[in-house]
Amino acid sequence: MTNRPNIEVKDLWFSFTGTPVLEGVNLEIYPSDFLAIIGPNGGGKTTLLKLMVGLLKPDRGSVRVFGRPPMEAAHRIGYVPQESGPDKRFPISVFDVVVMGRLKGGGGRWRFSKNDQALAREALERVEMWALRKRRIGELSGGQRQRVFVARALVAEPELLLLDEPMASVDQKGQTDFYAFLKDLNETVTIVLVSHDPMVLSSHIKSVACVSKQVYFHNAPEITQEMMEMAYHCPVELISHGRLPHRVLPDHSGEEDD
Repeated sequence: MTNRPNIEVKDLWFSFTGTPVLEGVNLEIYPSDFLAIIGPNGGGKTTLLKLMVGLLKPDRGSVRVFGRPPMEAAHRIGYVPQESGPDKRFPISVFDVVVMGRLKGGGGRWRFSKNDQALAREALERVEMWALRKRRIGELSGGQRQRVFVARALVAEPELLLLDEPMASVDQKGQTDFYAFLKDLNETVTIVLVSHDPMVLSSHIKSVACVSKQVYFHNAPEITQEMMEMAYHCPVELISHGRLPHRVLPDHSGEEDD
């Protein structure tokens, strides 16, 4: 039996109001992968993720998730966007935020079964946030909120988890702890994670895709100089730190690109 990709993108083109954002993208993401998507601001990283979720539709080409259009596979996908969850000032508890991940479409009353509540507890325990279940979401740190939003995505029992810059505004320790958590989660869930900065990426990833209108895929947890030059369209120097670059220096301008 062949190993079919969880996500298959074929000759995908997408534009906003006539301005090309993605051009001729081809990408396959297989079960148990942990893919980091990197690239310059405006390069199309978030757009690509939204196309995978089904929030956007391509101008040309196709996206298939588990062999189906994304919206038809939505029940198998967990998605954590850049700005997820309720307003931090809204008086809602951590537990309520997570159990809301069990809501189905179609409106009607919010009614949660004992199974829904049990799954919410399991998800919170999985991200080590059960002890704070009664805390208001606005009282948490940035790293704690991200764990809660991941728990909300996990409560739907997804096979695929897509995260858009989940570590924005999170301190270094919070980033380290979060990536360690994702490594453990990756044992059972395929993960695709968008990051704006290669410096924050963990060595736990398994593959890298650089996005700058086109997609340059590398099936290994490392970023090569060739990949960075292709993605950022400028000469770069990589100063290595383990399997991932410690920083990227554009040698033609003399300024660091942090």
